[in-house]
Amino acid sequence: MQTTFALTFTYFVVEVAGGILTNSLALLADAAHMLTDVGGLALALFAMWMAQKPATPRKTYGYYRVEILAALANAVVLFLIAFFILYEAWRRFQEPPEVASLPMLGVAVVGLGVNLFGIWNLRRGAKESLNVQGAFLEVVSDTLGSLGVIVAGLIMLTTGWYYADPIFSVLIGFFILPRTWGMMMQAVNVLLEGTPAHINLKAVEEAMRSVPGVAAVHDLHVWTITSGMDALSAHVVLAEETDPRAAQNVLERLNVQLKDEFGIDHTTIQVEHASRAEKESRL
Repeated sequence: MQTTFALTFTYFVVEVAGGILTNSLALLADAAHMLTDVGGLALALFAMWMAQKPATPRKTYGYYRVEILAALANAVVLFLIAFFILYEAWRRFQEPPEVASLPMLGVAVVGLGVNLFGIWNLRRGAKESLNVQGAFLEVVSDTLGSLGVIVAGLIMLTTGWYYADPIFSVLIGFFILPRTWGMMMQAVNVLLEGTPAHINLKAVEEAMRSVPGVAAVHDLHVWTITSGMDALSAHVVLAEETDPRAAQNVLERLNVQLKDEFGIDHTTIQVEHASRAEKESRL
């Protein structure tokens, strides 16, 4: 992954320079799209690095949330860039400037090669890690942006129709916005400790209640610490006929159930006896 990140970041710099020198907004738009790849790969590498750092008494979860803060900052920057691209495209529609189509095309072809290498390099890791899978999908989608720039370059090179540059810039800009919005909403949901989108809280409760010895579940919460790491806390009421000494066995079954069905292995579960829970409910 480090190799893919280095190539992607280097090409991002080259594409920005190429867009400025050739006066191509489509290249600059694709560079903004490439920035999502750079951000995704950087966050994946950062998450792997942070996962190796032990927690401390003052940072009991370590620094996992830094990844989420970085994702939020990345989304804000991408929104600003996307709106600038759309504004600049609107301005160019009124009087499209001449674009150095051949150098633009050359930069775009190199970018396509970088993206194809990234897809090849990340394909195996994408099956094993959610972070790598996200980075893999970013590179795949950016390949479409590179193809769009190539098409725009070919049109301008063969016909001199410079409207192709702002048109493809708008398409890339609109392609960036929904992905950026989704990334921002995911980051905000994690920071607000909302229930992860892939978790059905009702299904979690039903799965926990299906464990022998469990009569009820209350104060159930599921949240995300960082990407790929969900946590759960709950109070579990034992059935009246359950021997209190079997509480540890029930707890172990609950943990197995939650991990196997929902991938949640960071749990805090308080076991209560039916009589005690009934008394507390009356207070």
